[in-house]
Amino acid sequence: MAYPKLSISTSSTFKTSFDEDVAGYAKAGVEGIGVWEYKLPKGQDSRSIEAIAKAGLTTTICVPKVPCPLPDPFFAEPRDPKARIEELCNAIRRFAKFKPVGIMVFPGAPGKDPVENRRIAVDGLRQAAKVADEVGVTLGLETLRKSAGSLATTIEETLEMIDDIGVRNMKVIYDTWHFWDAPNLFDALRRHTKTFIGIQINDWPHGMRGWADRKLPGDGMMELPEIFGTLEAAGYNGWYDVEIFSDDGTFGNNFPDSLWKLGAEEFAQRAVKSFRSVWDQRRLPPERKRK
Repeated sequence: MAYPKLSISTSSTFKTSFDEDVAGYAKAGVEGIGVWEYKLPKGQDSRSIEAIAKAGLTTTICVPKVPCPLPDPFFAEPRDPKARIEELCNAIRRFAKFKPVGIMVFPGAPGKDPVENRRIAVDGLRQAAKVADEVGVTLGLETLRKSAGSLATTIEETLEMIDDIGVRNMKVIYDTWHFWDAPNLFDALRRHTKTFIGIQINDWPHGMRGWADRKLPGDGMMELPEIFGTLEAAGYNGWYDVEIFSDDGTFGNNFPDSLWKLGAEEFAQRAVKSFRSVWDQRRLPPERKRK
């Protein structure tokens, strides 16, 4: 059977090289690669673009080193919003040459003054969107679950922020990690599917040990079959992007079963198998069946 377009974010193989990722993902039958800027060899963008093309991969969701106007716990430096916005705009220009499906951006954390910080984030993302428009790319705004610290923490709040930014080249990146347990999730997915530029997938483990303890689809407690079924029924036909954080000691927890300890090809093979297994189980949630 035909499966949806599948990509792997290079953060999922955190320690392997960019070249290993390209080769390993392609050998495993993955169709796309979500490029994190920290993985790119300096001064070799033309060679990296050529490597992606030769491997038959599509560049999907790209992630700048500084993707948000305001610091958050993961993207903490530099602290100054002006410096951050400058770096973000430079990354957008750089990534445009890769012809990505979209470039991921965040608003950042609310801090001590959420009202003022929201203004800074909206203004900064508007600047970023203007640069993206100049180079012909679309931005994907991802917001985080409340416990992670974000100026917007629901799909609706994400769309409100995009409205405030007031641009046409910004869509939503829906990450299952942040919203799988949100109230009225399936209704929100049905109503807002057309705003999504990409779906980032992973799974929430039983007995979760920290934010960097994500599992492959089907290895946790998310209702992924229902999420996939709802998205399909609502007409979503875009990219699914596997994004896994699985600490090997880099962020303070050396989990013995860390997926970051795998090579790029082995990880990609597992990701393809896991995604397709869950996709084969897709179904509509019970409340949808009763209507």
